[in-house]
Amino acid sequence: MVPTIQHSVETRAAIDRRENAIILKRSFDAPRDMIFSAWTDPNQVAIWWDAAGAPLARCEIDLRIGGKFTFVSASENVPPFTGTYHKIERPVSLAFEAMGALGTVDLREEGGRTEMIVTIKCPTPEHLETFLAMGVNEGTAETLDNLVDFIRNRLRG
Repeated sequence: MVPTIQHSVETRAAIDRRENAIILKRSFDAPRDMIFSAWTDPNQVAIWWDAAGAPLARCEIDLRIGGKFTFVSASENVPPFTGTYHKIERPVSLAFEAMGALGTVDLREEGGRTEMIVTIKCPTPEHLETFLAMGVNEGTAETLDNLVDFIRNRLRG
């Protein structure tokens, strides 16, 4: 029997084939409002978003339901990452559509520590398999590691 959820040690991502989803978790010794701002302030996103660690060449965010975002890597061989916001609940959650999938960011704070769950839900098993073949799970894990480092550096001042 094939397990429904497979965990990748390398990326710390769970693949839920029943839900066609990639699930990534990270923890922060920081308040969730700080994490939420890092996801929604273009000046902050531009610093940590690129999986390779380079600042974005362009970062535009229209933070409202139906608003669009565009993140452009400085690398010429990386296509722009664009999407549309579907849900914005400061500082608890975000939901957006990008690359034909629904992305969610859920933040839970307890005692000044924030747990973040990022879910990428694909509409079909084939879409999920395409994302996995493209390395979306690995690239997203690297991006989230950048966010952890970004927040850690901000806290150090």
